[in-house]
Formats: sequence, structure tokens, C-alpha cells
Amino acid sequence: MQRWRGLEAVPAGWGRSVVTIGVFDGVHRGHQELIGHAVARARERSLPSVLITFDPHPAEVIRPGTHPARLTSLRRRAELVAELGIDAFCVLPFTLELSRMDPATFAHEVLVDRLHAAEVVVGKNFTFGHKASGDVATLTELGRRFGFTVLGLDLISDHDITFSSTYIRSCIDAGDVAAARAALGRPHRVEGVVVHGAKRGRQLGFPTANVATPPYTALPADGVYAGWFVIKDRSLPGAISVGTNPTFSGRERTCEVYVLDVNEDFYGFDVAVEFVERLRGMERFDGIEPLIEAIQRDVQRTREILS
Repeated sequence: MQRWRGLEAVPAGWGRSVVTIGVFDGVHRGHQELIGHAVARARERSLPSVLITFDPHPAEVIRPGTHPARLTSLRRRAELVAELGIDAFCVLPFTLELSRMDPATFAHEVLVDRLHAAEVVVGKNFTFGHKASGDVATLTELGRRFGFTVLGLDLISDHDITFSSTYIRSCIDAGDVAAARAALGRPHRVEGVVVHGAKRGRQLGFPTANVATPPYTALPADGVYAGWFVIKDRSLPGAISVGTNPTFSGRERTCEVYVLDVNEDFYGFDVAVEFVERLRGMERFDGIEPLIEAIQRDVQRTREILS
């Protein structure tokens, strides 16, 4: 898959293509359906497929300070859409200038002049242009003018729940990582680097990898979870603690993983943490022994869930 940042990175002589547009944060089941249609339409036409996404999130540019929690990094997003068969991953830097483009200018400069779109595949709720003034009907009319067709797809739902990034963020914020997993089609993943912590886990007999995550990362609600610690090409079972360590009157919110049955030095490595199921909320214990007993139960339940 080709990866471009900015329209100036589109290769000279790029021919016609099938394009899909969106933030695609999470690449959830609804996104997967949409992207799958774009890939299928491109193959039917013997054309390459192009996915357009934006960085930073448009909300942060239009209303600074409102950046939603990030479900996937750009790198992870690219990996996931490549698995779905997309041929080119195009990141448009989202600027105030871009936000002020009217729909016709966006369609002409982005879709026609640079990507030579033959067809554009979007969701029925798609909006674009200044103050979201364009919708699927607008895009369809512009397609008639500029020479491309438009396919607007219904949103994917299950049991009256429509899959969306907003819905998944709300699940994660509530600690319901099982519901998030169902909507994503895989466990929710956060990425970061292993850094030195207070080393309390080591003193308790459960050494943890302290994972520092980038700004805006969608960390689940405080609590203990069963999940996977992903390092390079290995997925290792782990009991994950998210919170401030109230037993020790902690203040800084951390994500720590006790990796089962492995005694390795992970400091400095880029890793990922995948949340499978919530075990319990974060608790304050009256002493070390009750805490150790709780951790032992967490580890046993993690083994059972991940087996």
C-alpha cells in the first residue's frame, strides 16, 4: 500500500481511482464495511482504491481543545486499512484553510484534480466542506458535474446499535471493553513506550510494564482488565491496571501490565496493549496483603479468560 501525506505526495501521472473519505478512527466494523465496498468497486473497475483521512482530527482545528479520544494512531489506521485491501492511504493535513473550503472546491481540487476519482464511496451520514455544508446529495450533484459517481452506504448496526467511533469511545470511557471489542471486530488497542514507574509491582511480586501513551489516547475507565501485551510479533497474556493506584495514594493515571509467565526487561520498547474484558473497578485496599490477594485473583481470571 502506498502512503501519502498531503496531495503533493500523489505520484505524477496518477490515473483514475475509487476514493473513500473519512477520519476512520478505530477502523470499526462500519468502517470495514465501507472500505470493503470501495475496494470491491475499485477491483470491478480495475482501478486502484484510495482512502483519504485527516490529521489532526478536524474537531481540534475547528474547536481547539475538543480533540476526541483517539482510538487508533495514524500508523495503526494505515496497517488496518492495508489489511482490507486499500491501495493508497492519503493523509490530508487538516488546516483552517481546508476547513473553509466550500464543497465544490474540495471536490474539484482533491477528488478531481489530484486523485482523478471515477467513483467516491462514503457513508450516508457523510458531510464535507465549510461548516459541513455538503452531504451525499451535494457530492452526487458535484459528481455529475465533474465526472465521477457516488455510492452512499447505510450505516452498519447490530441490535439497534449503530457502529460509530463516538459509540466506541463511550464504551471505552465506561470500561465496557467487551462492547467496544464487538463494535471494532477486535480488542481495543492502545500504543505506547515502556517507561520506568514506581516499581511497586515488583515489590509485591507482580512486576509490571508501565506503558506511557501519547496525548488523546482512548484509555479505558480506571480498573483492572484481562488482555494482551503486544511487543514486536508476540502477543503475551497480561493483567492490565488502569488508574492512579489508590492504595498508595497515587495521583498520576497510568497503564500498567503484569505480563504472565514472562520475566523480561521491556524498558524502552514500543508496545501495544489490547483490552479483552474488564475484571473489576479500581479499588483502595487496607494494606498490602488484601491487595496481593486481589491481584492473584485478577491473574487467575486473566488466565481463564484468555485461555
